[in-house]
Amino acid sequence: MNIKTIKSIVRFLFWLGVVFNIMSCLGVDRTSKKADSKTVTTYPSDVIPFMDKWKILLGNGTRSEDLVNFDKKDFFYVENDGKADWVIYKTPNAGVTSKNSSNTRTELHQKEYWTPEQGGKLTGTLKVKHVSTTGDATIASSYCVVIGQIHSDEGHENEPLKIYYKKFPGHKKGSVFWNYEINTKGNNIGRFDYSTAVWGYDFSVVGSNPADYPIEPENGIELGEEFSYEINVYKGVMYLTFTSKNHKTIKFTKSLIQSEFATKADIPEQVLKVYANREKGGGVEREMAYAGELNYFKQGAYNQANAKSTKSEVYGGDIIKQYAYGSYAEVWFKEGNLGPGTPPSN
Repeated sequence: MNIKTIKSIVRFLFWLGVVFNIMSCLGVDRTSKKADSKTVTTYPSDVIPFMDKWKILLGNGTRSEDLVNFDKKDFFYVENDGKADWVIYKTPNAGVTSKNSSNTRTELHQKEYWTPEQGGKLTGTLKVKHVSTTGDATIASSYCVVIGQIHSDEGHENEPLKIYYKKFPGHKKGSVFWNYEINTKGNNIGRFDYSTAVWGYDFSVVGSNPADYPIEPENGIELGEEFSYEINVYKGVMYLTFTSKNHKTIKFTKSLIQSEFATKADIPEQVLKVYANREKGGGVEREMAYAGELNYFKQGAYNQANAKSTKSEVYGGDIIKQYAYGSYAEVWFKEGNLGPGTPPSN
Protein backbone atom coordinates (compact mmCIF):
# COMPACT_ATOMS: atom_id res chain seq x y z
CA MET A 1 0.00 0.00 0.00
CA ASN A 2 1.54 3.27 -1.04
CA ILE A 3 1.69 6.51 0.91
CA LYS A 4 -1.00 8.14 -1.20
CA THR A 5 -3.50 5.35 -0.46
CA ILE A 6 -2.76 5.49 3.25
CA LYS A 7 -3.36 9.26 3.33
CA SER A 8 -6.72 8.77 1.56
CA ILE A 9 -7.79 6.20 4.11
CA VAL A 10 -6.79 8.49 6.99
CA ARG A 11 -8.74 11.39 5.50
CA PHE A 12 -11.77 9.15 5.03
CA LEU A 13 -11.65 7.94 8.63
CA PHE A 14 -11.23 11.53 9.87
CA TRP A 15 -14.30 12.80 8.05
CA LEU A 16 -16.28 9.70 9.03
CA GLY A 17 -15.51 10.55 12.66
CA VAL A 18 -16.64 14.13 12.13
CA VAL A 19 -19.95 12.99 10.61
CA PHE A 20 -20.47 10.50 13.44
CA ASN A 21 -19.93 13.21 16.05
CA ILE A 22 -22.37 15.55 14.31
CA MET A 23 -25.01 12.83 14.12
CA SER A 24 -24.48 12.03 17.79
CA CYS A 25 -24.98 15.67 18.70
CA LEU A 26 -28.09 15.83 16.58
CA GLY A 27 -29.38 12.76 18.35
CA VAL A 28 -28.85 14.37 21.75
CA ASP A 29 -30.56 17.54 20.53
CA ARG A 30 -33.56 15.60 19.29
CA THR A 31 -33.88 13.82 22.62
CA SER A 32 -33.63 17.13 24.46
CA LYS A 33 -36.26 18.76 22.28
CA LYS A 34 -38.51 15.76 22.69
CA ALA A 35 -38.19 15.98 26.45
CA ASP A 36 -38.72 19.74 26.42
CA SER A 37 -41.87 19.37 24.31
CA LYS A 38 -43.69 17.13 26.78
CA THR A 39 -47.16 18.52 27.50
CA VAL A 40 -47.75 19.39 31.13
CA THR A 41 -51.45 19.50 32.02
CA THR A 42 -52.66 22.42 34.11
CA TYR A 43 -55.72 21.39 36.11
CA PRO A 44 -58.43 23.64 37.54
CA SER A 45 -57.09 22.80 41.01
CA ASP A 46 -53.74 24.33 39.96
CA VAL A 47 -55.47 27.64 39.17
CA ILE A 48 -57.97 27.82 42.04
CA PRO A 49 -56.59 25.83 45.00
CA PHE A 50 -59.88 25.50 46.91
CA MET A 51 -61.09 22.68 44.61
CA ASP A 52 -60.66 20.14 47.42
CA LYS A 53 -63.65 21.78 49.15
CA TRP A 54 -66.05 21.06 46.26
CA LYS A 55 -67.68 18.34 44.21
CA ILE A 56 -69.03 18.90 40.70
CA LEU A 57 -71.79 17.98 38.25
CA LEU A 58 -71.00 18.50 34.55
CA GLY A 59 -73.39 19.19 31.68
CA ASN A 60 -72.97 15.65 30.34
CA GLY A 61 -73.91 14.09 33.69
CA THR A 62 -70.36 13.39 34.89
CA ARG A 63 -69.97 13.73 38.65
CA SER A 64 -66.84 13.87 40.74
CA GLU A 65 -66.16 14.41 44.42
CA ASP A 66 -62.39 14.64 44.00
CA LEU A 67 -61.44 17.71 41.99
CA VAL A 68 -57.73 17.76 42.71
CA ASN A 69 -55.99 17.09 39.37
CA PHE A 70 -59.39 16.57 37.73
CA ASP A 71 -60.64 18.03 34.46
CA LYS A 72 -63.04 17.11 31.67
CA LYS A 73 -62.60 18.13 28.06
CA ASP A 74 -65.30 20.51 26.75
CA PHE A 75 -66.82 21.03 30.22
CA PHE A 76 -64.29 21.75 33.00
CA TYR A 77 -60.72 22.60 32.07
CA VAL A 78 -58.06 25.35 31.93
CA GLU A 79 -57.16 27.86 29.22
CA ASN A 80 -54.72 30.75 29.15
CA ASP A 81 -55.81 34.04 27.57
CA GLY A 82 -52.24 35.28 27.18
CA LYS A 83 -52.26 36.94 30.58
CA ALA A 84 -53.52 34.35 33.06
CA ASP A 85 -54.85 30.81 33.44
CA TRP A 86 -58.64 30.53 33.75
CA VAL A 87 -60.90 27.68 34.84
CA ILE A 88 -63.54 27.10 32.15
CA TYR A 89 -67.08 26.00 33.04
CA LYS A 90 -69.05 25.11 29.91
CA THR A 91 -72.46 23.46 29.56
CA PRO A 92 -74.99 22.99 26.73
CA ASN A 93 -78.65 24.02 26.72
CA ALA A 94 -79.59 20.33 26.87
CA GLY A 95 -77.63 17.58 28.58
CA VAL A 96 -77.96 15.62 31.80
CA THR A 97 -79.56 17.61 34.63
CA SER A 98 -79.79 17.18 38.38
CA LYS A 99 -82.92 15.51 39.76
CA ASN A 100 -84.72 18.75 40.70
CA SER A 101 -83.88 20.92 37.68
CA SER A 102 -84.60 21.18 33.95
CA ASN A 103 -81.36 23.10 33.41
CA THR A 104 -77.89 21.74 32.74
CA ARG A 105 -74.89 22.84 34.74
CA THR A 106 -71.16 22.54 35.05
CA GLU A 107 -71.11 23.79 38.61
CA LEU A 108 -69.26 23.29 41.86
CA HIS A 109 -71.19 22.15 44.93
CA GLN A 110 -69.70 22.93 48.35
CA LYS A 111 -69.11 19.81 50.45
CA GLU A 112 -69.45 21.53 53.82
CA TYR A 113 -72.83 22.83 55.05
CA TRP A 114 -73.53 25.81 57.29
CA THR A 115 -76.48 27.72 58.73
CA PRO A 116 -76.91 31.47 58.14
CA GLU A 117 -76.06 32.01 61.78
CA GLN A 118 -72.74 30.17 61.31
CA GLY A 119 -72.09 31.93 58.02
CA GLY A 120 -69.62 31.53 55.18
CA LYS A 121 -67.88 33.48 52.44
CA LEU A 122 -67.41 32.85 48.71
CA THR A 123 -65.57 35.06 46.21
CA GLY A 124 -65.00 34.81 42.49
CA THR A 125 -63.30 36.78 39.69
CA LEU A 126 -64.71 35.87 36.31
CA LYS A 127 -65.79 36.75 32.82
CA VAL A 128 -68.80 35.31 30.99
CA LYS A 129 -67.78 34.27 27.49
CA HIS A 130 -71.09 33.01 26.10
CA VAL A 131 -74.80 32.58 26.84
CA SER A 132 -77.45 30.91 24.70
CA THR A 133 -78.26 32.86 21.57
CA THR A 134 -81.75 31.37 21.27
CA GLY A 135 -84.83 31.55 23.47
CA ASP A 136 -88.14 33.31 24.08
CA ALA A 137 -87.50 36.96 24.96
CA THR A 138 -90.68 37.14 27.09
CA ILE A 139 -89.31 34.47 29.48
CA ALA A 140 -87.16 36.00 32.22
CA SER A 141 -84.64 33.15 32.34
CA SER A 142 -83.83 33.18 28.60
CA TYR A 143 -80.22 34.02 27.64
CA CYS A 144 -79.12 33.59 31.29
CA VAL A 145 -76.44 31.77 33.24
CA VAL A 146 -76.17 31.59 37.03
CA ILE A 147 -72.57 32.13 38.16
CA GLY A 148 -72.90 31.79 41.94
CA GLN A 149 -75.47 30.52 44.46
CA ILE A 150 -76.43 29.87 48.03
CA HIS A 151 -78.67 26.80 48.15
CA SER A 152 -80.65 25.42 51.07
CA ASP A 153 -80.36 21.72 51.86
CA GLU A 154 -83.42 21.52 54.12
CA GLY A 155 -87.11 22.33 54.03
CA HIS A 156 -88.14 23.37 50.50
CA GLU A 157 -84.49 23.41 49.41
CA ASN A 158 -84.95 26.85 47.87
CA GLU A 159 -82.20 29.31 46.94
CA PRO A 160 -81.59 32.41 49.06
CA LEU A 161 -79.18 33.67 46.39
CA LYS A 162 -78.61 33.24 42.68
CA ILE A 163 -76.24 35.59 40.84
CA TYR A 164 -77.05 35.89 37.12
CA TYR A 165 -75.51 37.16 33.93
CA LYS A 166 -77.91 37.78 31.03
CA LYS A 167 -77.41 39.18 27.53
CA PHE A 168 -80.06 39.52 24.85
CA PRO A 169 -79.06 38.50 21.28
CA GLY A 170 -77.67 41.41 19.29
CA HIS A 171 -76.73 43.39 22.39
CA LYS A 172 -73.10 44.17 23.15
CA LYS A 173 -73.73 44.57 26.89
CA GLY A 174 -75.52 42.24 29.27
CA SER A 175 -76.80 42.50 32.84
CA VAL A 176 -75.61 41.23 36.20
CA PHE A 177 -78.33 40.82 38.86
CA TRP A 178 -79.11 38.67 41.87
CA ASN A 179 -82.29 36.91 42.94
CA TYR A 180 -83.57 36.02 46.39
CA GLU A 181 -86.01 33.09 46.51
CA ILE A 182 -88.32 33.07 49.52
CA ASN A 183 -88.33 30.18 51.97
CA THR A 184 -92.03 29.70 51.48
CA LYS A 185 -94.40 29.42 54.41
CA GLY A 186 -96.59 26.38 53.82
CA ASN A 187 -96.95 24.94 50.32
CA ASN A 188 -93.92 25.72 48.16
CA ILE A 189 -96.06 26.29 45.07
CA GLY A 190 -96.21 29.91 46.26
CA ARG A 191 -92.45 30.45 46.05
CA PHE A 192 -91.11 33.42 44.12
CA ASP A 193 -87.86 35.20 43.30
CA TYR A 194 -87.27 38.88 43.94
CA SER A 195 -84.59 40.34 41.65
CA THR A 196 -82.12 43.20 42.19
CA ALA A 197 -79.99 44.75 39.44
CA VAL A 198 -76.25 45.21 39.88
CA TRP A 199 -75.21 46.47 36.42
CA GLY A 200 -77.86 46.64 33.72
CA TYR A 201 -81.36 45.21 34.26
CA ASP A 202 -82.95 42.93 36.83
CA PHE A 203 -84.71 39.62 36.11
CA SER A 204 -88.07 41.23 35.36
CA VAL A 205 -86.99 43.13 32.21
CA VAL A 206 -88.10 41.07 29.21
CA GLY A 207 -89.22 41.50 25.61
CA SER A 208 -92.77 42.39 24.59
CA ASN A 209 -92.93 39.32 22.34
CA PRO A 210 -90.74 36.22 21.84
CA ALA A 211 -88.48 37.93 19.27
CA ASP A 212 -88.47 41.47 20.74
CA TYR A 213 -85.67 42.71 22.99
CA PRO A 214 -85.56 45.70 25.35
CA ILE A 215 -83.10 48.54 24.78
CA GLU A 216 -79.51 47.56 25.53
CA PRO A 217 -78.53 48.53 29.11
CA GLU A 218 -76.16 51.51 29.16
CA ASN A 219 -74.25 50.38 32.25
CA GLY A 220 -74.13 46.69 31.40
CA ILE A 221 -71.27 44.20 31.30
CA GLU A 222 -69.94 42.89 28.01
CA LEU A 223 -69.14 39.28 27.24
CA GLY A 224 -65.51 38.77 28.17
CA GLU A 225 -65.48 41.71 30.60
CA GLU A 226 -63.93 40.82 33.94
CA PHE A 227 -65.75 41.39 37.23
CA SER A 228 -65.81 40.01 40.78
CA TYR A 229 -68.32 39.18 43.48
CA GLU A 230 -68.11 38.50 47.19
CA ILE A 231 -70.83 36.69 49.13
CA ASN A 232 -70.28 37.12 52.85
CA VAL A 233 -72.81 35.63 55.28
CA TYR A 234 -72.09 36.78 58.82
CA LYS A 235 -74.36 36.24 61.85
CA GLY A 236 -77.38 35.61 59.64
CA VAL A 237 -76.94 38.59 57.32
CA MET A 238 -75.78 38.35 53.70
CA TYR A 239 -73.40 41.06 52.48
CA LEU A 240 -72.87 41.21 48.70
CA THR A 241 -70.13 43.19 46.96
CA PHE A 242 -69.71 43.50 43.19
CA THR A 243 -66.63 45.09 41.63
CA SER A 244 -65.49 45.81 38.08
CA LYS A 245 -62.71 47.96 36.64
CA ASN A 246 -65.12 49.92 34.44
CA HIS A 247 -68.07 50.15 36.86
CA LYS A 248 -68.90 51.56 40.25
CA THR A 249 -68.60 49.07 43.13
CA ILE A 250 -72.06 48.02 44.31
CA LYS A 251 -72.94 46.61 47.76
CA PHE A 252 -76.10 45.04 49.18
CA THR A 253 -77.24 43.76 52.57
CA LYS A 254 -79.97 41.15 53.06
CA SER A 255 -81.04 39.29 56.19
CA LEU A 256 -81.38 35.52 55.80
CA ILE A 257 -82.99 35.07 59.24
CA GLN A 258 -85.75 37.71 59.20
CA SER A 259 -88.16 37.91 56.28
CA GLU A 260 -89.11 41.01 54.31
CA PHE A 261 -91.91 39.06 52.60
CA ALA A 262 -93.90 37.60 55.52
CA THR A 263 -97.31 39.03 54.51
CA LYS A 264 -99.23 39.50 51.26
CA ALA A 265 -98.76 43.26 51.64
CA ASP A 266 -95.00 42.73 51.52
CA ILE A 267 -95.01 41.15 48.07
CA PRO A 268 -93.24 43.64 45.73
CA GLU A 269 -94.85 45.00 42.56
CA GLN A 270 -92.07 43.39 40.55
CA VAL A 271 -93.13 39.94 41.79
CA LEU A 272 -96.82 40.57 41.06
CA LYS A 273 -95.86 41.52 37.51
CA VAL A 274 -93.47 38.64 36.80
CA TYR A 275 -95.74 35.95 38.28
CA ALA A 276 -99.09 37.41 37.17
CA ASN A 277 -99.87 34.62 34.70
CA ARG A 278 -98.02 31.79 36.42
CA GLU A 279 -99.19 29.10 38.80
CA LYS A 280 -96.50 29.80 41.37
CA GLY A 281 -95.62 33.09 43.03
CA GLY A 282 -98.56 33.89 45.29
CA GLY A 283 -97.10 32.79 48.59
CA VAL A 284 -95.38 34.48 51.51
CA GLU A 285 -92.20 33.64 53.40
CA ARG A 286 -91.89 32.22 56.87
CA GLU A 287 -90.97 34.96 59.33
CA MET A 288 -87.58 33.39 60.16
CA ALA A 289 -86.65 33.06 56.47
CA TYR A 290 -83.73 30.56 56.29
CA ALA A 291 -82.80 30.72 59.99
CA GLY A 292 -81.42 27.41 61.27
CA GLU A 293 -81.42 25.69 57.85
CA LEU A 294 -78.34 24.10 56.38
CA ASN A 295 -77.03 25.89 53.29
CA TYR A 296 -74.10 25.54 50.88
CA PHE A 297 -72.43 27.55 48.11
CA LYS A 298 -72.36 26.78 44.40
CA GLN A 299 -70.19 28.33 41.67
CA GLY A 300 -69.70 27.84 37.94
CA ALA A 301 -72.05 27.84 34.94
CA TYR A 302 -75.67 26.91 35.70
CA ASN A 303 -77.26 27.35 32.26
CA GLN A 304 -80.84 28.67 32.45
CA ALA A 305 -81.68 27.98 28.79
CA ASN A 306 -83.66 24.86 27.95
CA ALA A 307 -86.15 23.69 25.37
CA LYS A 308 -89.09 23.48 27.79
CA SER A 309 -89.32 26.83 29.59
CA THR A 310 -87.22 29.22 27.50
CA LYS A 311 -87.88 27.58 24.09
CA SER A 312 -84.13 27.55 23.43
CA GLU A 313 -82.69 25.48 20.59
CA VAL A 314 -81.08 22.19 21.70
CA TYR A 315 -80.54 20.32 18.39
CA GLY A 316 -82.07 17.15 19.73
CA GLY A 317 -79.69 17.15 22.68
CA ASP A 318 -76.60 16.82 20.46
CA ILE A 319 -73.91 18.54 22.54
CA ILE A 320 -71.46 18.93 19.63
CA LYS A 321 -74.10 20.75 17.58
CA GLN A 322 -75.13 22.89 20.53
CA TYR A 323 -71.54 24.04 21.03
CA ALA A 324 -71.16 24.68 17.30
CA TYR A 325 -74.34 26.77 16.96
CA GLY A 326 -74.35 28.82 20.16
CA SER A 327 -76.66 26.77 22.39
CA TYR A 328 -74.48 26.78 25.51
CA ALA A 329 -73.18 28.82 28.43
CA GLU A 330 -69.48 29.37 29.13
CA VAL A 331 -67.97 31.08 32.17
CA TRP A 332 -64.29 31.62 33.01
CA PHE A 333 -63.00 32.03 36.59
CA LYS A 334 -59.41 32.93 37.45
CA GLU A 335 -59.67 33.50 41.21
CA GLY A 336 -61.87 32.39 44.09
CA ASN A 337 -61.86 31.84 47.82
CA LEU A 338 -64.09 29.87 50.15
CA GLY A 339 -64.10 30.19 53.93
CA PRO A 340 -65.91 31.45 57.03
CA GLY A 341 -67.99 34.61 57.11
CA THR A 342 -66.27 37.73 58.39
CA PRO A 343 -67.42 41.02 59.94
CA PRO A 344 -68.46 43.30 57.04
CA SER A 345 -66.16 46.13 55.98
CA ASN A 346 -67.53 49.61 55.42
